[in-house]
Amino acid sequence: MGAHCFECVKAAGPSEQPRTPPRTGGWAAVPPVTKAIIVINVAVFVLIVASAGNLSGEGGRLQGDLALFGPDIRYGEWWQLYRLVSSGFLHFGPVHILFNLVILYRFGELLEPALGPVRFAGLYLASLLCGSFGALAMSPHAFTGGASGAVFGLVAAAAIGLHQRGINVWQSGVGGLIVVNLVLTFILPGISIGGHLGGMVGGFLVGAFMLRVQTTRRSVIDGALVAAIISALAVAGSALVAR
Repeated sequence: MGAHCFECVKAAGPSEQPRTPPRTGGWAAVPPVTKAIIVINVAVFVLIVASAGNLSGEGGRLQGDLALFGPDIRYGEWWQLYRLVSSGFLHFGPVHILFNLVILYRFGELLEPALGPVRFAGLYLASLLCGSFGALAMSPHAFTGGASGAVFGLVAAAAIGLHQRGINVWQSGVGGLIVVNLVLTFILPGISIGGHLGGMVGGFLVGAFMLRVQTTRRSVIDGALVAAIISALAVAGSALVAR
């Protein structure tokens, strides 16, 4: 699929003007918020592996302190709700983190230039928190972690954004990616169904609002406000479910 501006994809066609040289690819070209999220995920994974002494991080205290686990919130103080966010940066093994970060990288390249760093950060956080809410609602006693909920939210936001611009999501490949990941969510063991579905719903709702209009100062403020409302609702729902 590559990384394309939404408006450029819609208006793609022959041009009489000379082609502009493509931008330099690689790590330097990754948008700032996407880059920061990737770096944080990798740093947390390295710390967990180092503290546990194995690639899965299993058995390490840091892993237990970051994971989403309903009883810890239920019987702990209110500050245990930090796990709703910290669990989104926790991964169980190199394959787990690699899969999530590859999709984050590709859809961060697509969405962050279209939304700007503020709205993209809001979209990611809202998707992450909705994923945590879904995980608690469906599997409160599961030991849960990973960026999958937030990543699913980005994919759902990209799908609705393309649709709003009249672009066929199936031809773009985004529709097929959603279907494949949903199938894997339900057939593979150890996958947080609630986390994936919750993140997807959150990303769809926030993305549908953010991507419906061109970027202006007003749209940035409105988009950040909607992301904050969805995030607050997800946190409140998580607290109620845990109790």
